[in-house]
Amino acid sequence: MPEQQDVTATADRILDRARVFAMVGASPSPWRASHGVLQTLLDHGYEVIPIRPGVDEVLGLRAYPDLASVPAEVTIDVVDIFRRSDRAGAHVDEAIVRGATAVWLQLGVIDHAAADRARAAGLDVVMDRCPAIELDRRRRRGVGPQG
Repeated sequence: MPEQQDVTATADRILDRARVFAMVGASPSPWRASHGVLQTLLDHGYEVIPIRPGVDEVLGLRAYPDLASVPAEVTIDVVDIFRRSDRAGAHVDEAIVRGATAVWLQLGVIDHAAADRARAAGLDVVMDRCPAIELDRRRRRGVGPQG
């Protein structure tokens, strides 16, 4: 249980401090989970930058093919990763280089080595959880300004 509490505390800290999420794997398709999570983050007042090669926009927001293509003057607080576990590590490394303060690996996205690299670089890490679900849990707990 303490590990669960630590992850919840980290998720809360990220959601309290973050203003800008870069969502790797953001989909323009409304039936995809990333589309709904992106909308939920927007509904809670976060700015979201979709990262998706070959797509110009998602939910009316300009999409970029990768994190390196986002203008350097744009601060990215959290890199939210909607990719298969075997591809997540490369995006975690991009988040470290980019100077993000946190990485969030979505439900089912598990890469312990990448999470360890991110922590070693000073980033907060949440793995195998969804910020939309965490926002709902916070609302039910009456926690935070986003709740």
